[in-house]
Amino acid sequence: MRIIDWKVLKGTIPFSRQHIARLEAIGAFPKRVQLGQCRVGWVESEVTSWLQERIDARGKPNDTAP
Repeated sequence: MRIIDWKVLKGTIPFSRQHIARLEAIGAFPKRVQLGQCRVGWVESEVTSWLQERIDARGKPNDTAP
């Protein structure tokens, strides 16, 4: 298992810190892991799986679209 920090996450997912936090809060992005008092990280495999789900969904009809 590998934990990635914000710099690696930012290089992979082009969202702001605030947007990542909003997605985490609603369960739409993998939760961060508290590593220390002022240090967090994300499980790399969870982030990769989240990204793969979006890649796999390309071209599929959106169920919420009118």
